[in-house]
Amino acid sequence: MSAAVLHDGDVVVRAERALRRITLNRPVALNALTLDMAVTMTALLRSWAADPDVGAVLLDGAGERGFCAGGDLRALYDAAKAGTPFGAQFWASEYRLDALIARYPKPVVAVMDGTVMGGGVGLSAHAAHRVVTERSAIAMPEVGIGFFPDVGVSYLLARAPGHVGTYLALTGNRLGAADAIYCGLADVTVPAARLADIPSALADCRTAHDVRARLQDMSVSPGPDRLSAARRWIDGCFGANDVDGIIDRLRADGADEAQAALAGVRTKSPTSLKVALRNIRAAVSFARVEQSFQQDYRIALACIAGHDFIEGIRATIIDKDRNPHWRPDKLEDVTTAIVDRHFRPLGGLELSFED
Repeated sequence: MSAAVLHDGDVVVRAERALRRITLNRPVALNALTLDMAVTMTALLRSWAADPDVGAVLLDGAGERGFCAGGDLRALYDAAKAGTPFGAQFWASEYRLDALIARYPKPVVAVMDGTVMGGGVGLSAHAAHRVVTERSAIAMPEVGIGFFPDVGVSYLLARAPGHVGTYLALTGNRLGAADAIYCGLADVTVPAARLADIPSALADCRTAHDVRARLQDMSVSPGPDRLSAARRWIDGCFGANDVDGIIDRLRADGADEAQAALAGVRTKSPTSLKVALRNIRAAVSFARVEQSFQQDYRIALACIAGHDFIEGIRATIIDKDRNPHWRPDKLEDVTTAIVDRHFRPLGGLELSFED
């Protein structure tokens, strides 16, 4: 029996027996997440949470290019230029949706096929069952646009082996299937050719055990990861106490990969590098992922009120000159006061979550 379509548009919703499937449907934009999509998905998940007819939820993306390339940066840019509160509304809705996925009472399966970046990582990496394929390219490249790895991912990266999480946060480098599993952002590899079989395989699942067993039946080995072999220089360099120390250690390391990482880090926003490092180091002590979302919200509002985030979007997707002018443009000019500003409590505007 074919799945019944319950909703169409930028979010396609289908029901197949006990399974509810949410498909992000903006393939031309690599399924970038909009505010309306986040609101729609939140309402759907809340309506299904106590529904006895719903056993599991599947999240995937339309097309073959990617699950989700992130949030709608153009909308954030336009809102910042116009001085509207859209950014605060977007991030509050997005982070609450991600937290809902993380705490969902029923199994959530996220298919991280193709490009998965930024907000796409937030939607998928917090799910209970995370599927990657041979086409997966997963990254948090925000320091390259004057932002920082948000969507609660610092909570996950802080728990990656050694200092791999710091390496990923400060370089924005992409992960394939094996490395995503190694660092704790994914669970199982399913060949892209078999993705179409997942909905019917999960249609009668009602427990995490059942979902895990079905996915394991479809899984293959992701092959060897790259990160474990690179731990010597990653831990040695990215374990430094500050960004300046990380750069000094990278400069002194003879590994070609370390030099490539150094070249990449040098192109990022100096402010973003220092903010991202403090964020991930703080997340080590967090007992709940919601604490990361709350801290991310403080940082995000400070970023949109500042210079580098808007300049980074301009250089990347507006003018596309790939030549951002960071302010400050040197690490030594990013003072403690500048970094502190991104972590100030918001008082009555703090991000809150439903139980």
